[in-house]
Amino acid sequence: MTTGKETVRQFLLQVRSGRQPDWAGRFMAGRVLAHQLVSEAPTVVERTPQQYTEHVQEMLDAYGAFTLTVDELIAEGDRVYARWTQVGRHVGPVDGHPPTGAEVTSITSAVYRIEDGLIVEYWIQIDRQGIAGQLGKGIDER
Repeated sequence: MTTGKETVRQFLLQVRSGRQPDWAGRFMAGRVLAHQLVSEAPTVVERTPQQYTEHVQEMLDAYGAFTLTVDELIAEGDRVYARWTQVGRHVGPVDGHPPTGAEVTSITSAVYRIEDGLIVEYWIQIDRQGIAGQLGKGIDER
C-alpha cells in the first residue's frame, strides 16, 4: 500500500509538475477541498481531478514546461506537509501581465490530507507577492 507521503510525492512530481497532469485522478479523490491561503482573502474551493488537470494546463500556458523540485516532505498521521520550488518562463499572460520571457520562481508549501490513499483536502500557500514582483519586471530589469 502506498503511504500518504509517497502519494503526495508522486502527485507533485507527476501531476503538479506538468509532466502528467491527466493523472490527477490517480492521486486525488473525486472531490477535493482546496484551501487557498492568501493573506488578503483566504478562500476554499472544491476541485475535481479534471479541474486540477485544467489548472495545471493553465500553469503550463503561463510558464511553459517548468521544473518542480520537492524541497521537503513531512508526514504525520493523515497529513503530509510539502514544500517545493517551481521555476518556469513567463510565456503567457498572468494576472494582466503580458509575457516577458523572464524566468519566474515560485516557492510553495501545502499540507495535504490523505484518506484511503488519495488526497481529499489541502491547504496551500504560494508566495503570490514574490511572483507578482517577478512578473512586473521587464526583460531589461532582470
